[in-house]
Amino acid sequence: MDSHRTVPMRKLAGVEIPDTDLIRLATGYARQHASDAFFNHIQRCLVFGFVIAAKVPELRGRDLEVHALAAILHDLGFDPSRQLATSYRRCEVDSAEAARDFLEKHTDRSEWPPQRLQLVWDAIALHAVGSIAFHKEPEVKASTYGVWADFQGPEGVHGGLLTDSEYDRVVQEFPRLAIIERMKEAWIEQCTWKPETTYDTAGADIGDEYIETYSRKGHTVLDFLNGCNLDTVDRSSK
Repeated sequence: MDSHRTVPMRKLAGVEIPDTDLIRLATGYARQHASDAFFNHIQRCLVFGFVIAAKVPELRGRDLEVHALAAILHDLGFDPSRQLATSYRRCEVDSAEAARDFLEKHTDRSEWPPQRLQLVWDAIALHAVGSIAFHKEPEVKASTYGVWADFQGPEGVHGGLLTDSEYDRVVQEFPRLAIIERMKEAWIEQCTWKPETTYDTAGADIGDEYIETYSRKGHTVLDFLNGCNLDTVDRSSK
């Protein structure tokens, strides 16, 4: 797979980002399936990721289109209409599956082989799990940087990778629209609608805090280990 393919670029909030037909189509698709607050969040994540990645040498050779598409499509599972969500998968996987379905419908396999599709899938499915995503491929890492930056702000992004002026320019272009509260509300809906998919997600703490009937009892790692009895089973007669 050629990770150094050349793509046309344009400026968004003063930052160079890829500009392909597929990216424009994906942006329209994301707009259809996102509230105003979430769409602005998506756009900020895209731009912040490109700001940060430009300052990290190991990320400069990444597939720019993969990075952009992962950022643009990373929250499809929060679609308010639930058109792109399932009742049995965690939100991040719903998003990743919806993104892959979209790309398979609108791309040629010669340009989008399975490995390239998988990078988009991984970047989306893992973006909330920093302890994994930040150790993955450059495209996954760069996309995750952008998502986390929108919640951390310049103070939380270490190494001067996002300055106050860079942050302020992007937020001026795409106002925050109380995204923190909107994100909490989205997770409350997930924890109410399909709680069994949320027990090991970023939304679990929100469920614990805001939903009286929400409980992870019986679903924690300790519960799982305590339920494993293989150490006490005598298999010698089997």
